[in-house]
Amino acid sequence: MARKRTDLTLGELPARDHAFYGLVWAGATLSARVDQALTRAHGLPLSWFEVMLWLHGQDEPVAASDLGAKTLLSRSQVSRVVDALQARGLVARATSPTDARSVRIALTDTGRTAFAEADATRRAALAEAFDDRLDDTDIQALETVWAKLKS
Repeated sequence: MARKRTDLTLGELPARDHAFYGLVWAGATLSARVDQALTRAHGLPLSWFEVMLWLHGQDEPVAASDLGAKTLLSRSQVSRVVDALQARGLVARATSPTDARSVRIALTDTGRTAFAEADATRRAALAEAFDDRLDDTDIQALETVWAKLKS
């Protein structure tokens, strides 16, 4: 005999707690959706894509420590991700021209192409759950919230 599923709720929460858990839920849900789509279509977990995203926005190679400061990954995770991306020919490491102890990282041409393809997949994965549900006013409100939380 099948057990009836209970619909769990957070119960009575103050609005600020509800808003916080809503942000946590939205981040986790959207991240999982994107991770699944990127992994399935390109063999690129979201953590790899995130490193590629930061590298894509740079004109020059960047220090691994700078990537660690910007991504949601630890320093050791960044190192492992860069190793994996390098093994696939998507990033290249080079010694810093100003500090021989420092390594700088950049996307390769193959990496830039792979990023563009993966970014299209990311956008498609978010279309229904994010883009189609939020209008420009919603997006601006989110931008305002993120700016306040980052400061």
